Amino acid sequence: MSVDSVKQPPSGPRAELKRQAIVRAARELFLRDGFGVGMDAIAAEAGVSKVTVYNHFGSKEALFTAVITEALDEPLGTASMTALEGLAETDDLRTALIDAARTWVSAVTGNQDVIALRNLVAAELHRFPELGQAWKGHGPEGHHPAIAGALRALADQGRLVIPDLEVAIIQLYALLIFPHLVFGAYGTHIDDDLTDRLVTGGVDMFLSRYGAQVY
Repeated sequence: MSVDSVKQPPSGPRAELKRQAIVRAARELFLRDGFGVGMDAIAAEAGVSKVTVYNHFGSKEALFTAVITEALDEPLGTASMTALEGLAETDDLRTALIDAARTWVSAVTGNQDVIALRNLVAAELHRFPELGQAWKGHGPEGHHPAIAGALRALADQGRLVIPDLEVAIIQLYALLIFPHLVFGAYGTHIDDDLTDRLVTGGVDMFLSRYGAQVY
């Protein structure tokens, strides 16, 4: 089936259930067998036809990107999402952001599936360079809609001044999450004390750049 023939993915409650089943199946098989797993296998695991998979996603790259996108926000969980959504309502933004960041970092570093999916992207790039393009094309805001939404709300309130949301998301992610990903890739564990100092320092650096009071 040609990707060009896919105009609009199916919609409605039944279509959404099928989409969720496809993403769950794809995630399990990607983690088990790598990006080389066939679309036939994914369709069979999801209990749908191969045509249905293509109707929803158009290509395996798009399906993998959907799996990654959902997985990246998954560690935020209910507690982190609540904390992020509450940032726009708090009087003490620094304290609230530090608390939300602690929850986010803890969840991300403790989610083994997300770590495995990240490693899978790196491991498969030499065989499937188009995977990297699919990842890159989705953009940081698409990867982290919950983070983007929280920052946008604060900017709309005038509590943050963010001229470039994409850059701000990457910088916040770099301050809070990258240290754990980089050290973890080399088998080095960052202990709780250093984690807390990284979170506090990272939030302070972020607010010193984007806090409205700076301007």
